[in-house]
Amino acid sequence: MTQRTPDDGSGTGPGVAEDLAALLAEAAAGSVDAVILYGSHLLGANPDRHSALDFVVVVDDYARFYRALNAAGEIHRSPRVMGALSRFLPPNVIAFTPEDGADGIAKCLVVDRSDFVRALGSDPPDHFLLARMVQKVALVRAADADRERWAEGVLETARAGVLDWVGPFLAEPFDAEDLGHRLLELCYRAELRPEARNRAATIFEMQRTHFRDRFGPLLEAAVTDGRLSGEGGKYRFAVPPGPVARRRWRRHLAWSKARVTARWLKHMVTFDNWLPYIVRKVERRTGMKVELTPLERRLPLLFLWPRVVRVLLARPEREDRVR
Repeated sequence: MTQRTPDDGSGTGPGVAEDLAALLAEAAAGSVDAVILYGSHLLGANPDRHSALDFVVVVDDYARFYRALNAAGEIHRSPRVMGALSRFLPPNVIAFTPEDGADGIAKCLVVDRSDFVRALGSDPPDHFLLARMVQKVALVRAADADRERWAEGVLETARAGVLDWVGPFLAEPFDAEDLGHRLLELCYRAELRPEARNRAATIFEMQRTHFRDRFGPLLEAAVTDGRLSGEGGKYRFAVPPGPVARRRWRRHLAWSKARVTARWLKHMVTFDNWLPYIVRKVERRTGMKVELTPLERRLPLLFLWPRVVRVLLARPEREDRVR
C-alpha cells in the first residue's frame, strides 16, 4: 500500500489524512483503489475543529464498497440504494466518521475507476470533480504502486486539458498564474456556493505556487507544439479560440451548474447529518449566524429553500480571512 503526504507543511497535520484514509481502506475491505486529499485542510485555509477532511475515494466496485462499509457499521444506508445512487450523477458524497468522529471526519466523494476517468477526461459530464482535481491535491493512499501510477496519470490528464476549457476565456497575453486564476473563477461560477464572492481570488492566493509549478510546464509544452507563442514569460495563442469554443464551454458550465445543484438532493440521502454540516459550513464561510426553525429541521426539502436563496443573495462581497 502506498501513501503520500501533502507536498508542504501547510494544511492538515502530519499523518492525519493518511491515518484516516487507512481506516477507510480497512473498513472498505480492499475495495479502495486510491484516496485523494483536496480542499481547505490541504491548502491550510484555516479549517475549524468541525471541518471535515475532503477526500475523493476511487473504488473498484460501488456495490462491494458500500457492502463493506455497511458491514463495518460505517454507513447506515442500504448498500443496494447507495450503489444505485452511484450511477445517478456520480459521485455519491458520504461522511466517514470512525468511532463517531474520534478518529477524524472525512467528507468523501466516492467514484469508481470508470467514472473517475470520465469526470477528468476531455468530455466531462460536469465540472464537479474536474474543478477540484486540477487544483492542489495530494494522493494520500493507493492500494499498490500500479494504482498509484494510474491515479497520478488520470490527474495529469486532467491538468493537461485545462488550456482547452480555460483558453477561450483568457485575456492575452497570459501566464501560468493567469491561467490558474481564471480557472478558479470559472469553476466557482459553475456552482452555487455559500461563500463570499471573492472566494476564488482568496483560494488562488493559497495556490499561486501550485498553478505556477503545474501549469508553467504545460504552457511551455504548448509552445513546443505550436499551439502557443511565448515571450517574456507571457503567452499568446497561435490561433486564438473563437466564439464557437466559448459558446460550447459556456453551455457546458451552465449545464454543470444545473447538475451540481440537482446533486444536492442526492447528498441529502447519502450524507449522514447533512443539515448540521451545511449550517456549520455556511456560518464559517459567510460569517452569518443560522438558526433553523423547527419546520426547516423537520422538513428541509419543503421549507429550507427560501433560506437557501436568502443566504446566496446575502453573501458578503469579501471575506476578511481565509476560512
